[in-house]
Amino acid sequence: MWARGPSRYALAWVSLALCLCGCSILPVLQPANDRPFNFEQDTLAFDNETEWRYEAGSPVGYSKPSSKNPEGDYTLRCFVMSRSARQFFQFARFDASKRGVDDDTYRQLIHQVIAHDPSETGPLPERVVIPGYSGLRSFSADKEVLLKGELGGAVQSFLQRGNWRMVFPFSHDHQEETANSMMVEIRKHRPPVVHVVTFPKITINHAVLLYAVSETGSNIRFQVYDPNNAAKPATLDFDRAKRSFIFPANIYFVGGEVDVYEVYRSALY
Repeated sequence: MWARGPSRYALAWVSLALCLCGCSILPVLQPANDRPFNFEQDTLAFDNETEWRYEAGSPVGYSKPSSKNPEGDYTLRCFVMSRSARQFFQFARFDASKRGVDDDTYRQLIHQVIAHDPSETGPLPERVVIPGYSGLRSFSADKEVLLKGELGGAVQSFLQRGNWRMVFPFSHDHQEETANSMMVEIRKHRPPVVHVVTFPKITINHAVLLYAVSETGSNIRFQVYDPNNAAKPATLDFDRAKRSFIFPANIYFVGGEVDVYEVYRSALY
């Protein structure tokens, strides 16, 4: 005889999902650096190229990116690039006073940096020294092909461990707690990488890094490193009255309310 209500197994899965979602706001961890994140110093100089051509934020046809990536078009790397910016900020130290090295040595140094997970909670290991450059931006401007070939492929965006979270609803309480938690993290020099979504609609499914914050009585404004536009910072607002995040219009998004959660934060995310 078929049960009229959900099975015990279904209820168990729902309960587990709700429990996991409720654990998304974690205690603030130790600083990733002893200084604030600097857009002109700590970001990658090249773009995550879009696969579509856009008009007024809406796709109108496939794009044909022109890329220096040795494996082809450099697309679908927003998670890879946001994560890498955080990893270099957290685990590397650039030293322009030291003589530069050959690409094989730089390749080894890059791998040492990205071998660390941004969610690491123990004492910071000794930083990997990158000689010959003052920061990630100058390094990536000069070694674009090398970095594109070593940081990781698009599959790392598709298989990012926190992607499961976007299929579950986001409450206003959750979004408010997220905004407040990330504001504290940024002020402790631990810039969060966040997943910006409108699931089940797919008007945006994107990863960015938040590195500075200001607030008023009605609004929290986050300064954003957006891998899709390396030329200048973007913004992400949290409307205190609506208790919702607002991502402004740009070349690939029409603008409006979005859901936001932090990734590369724990074993679950």
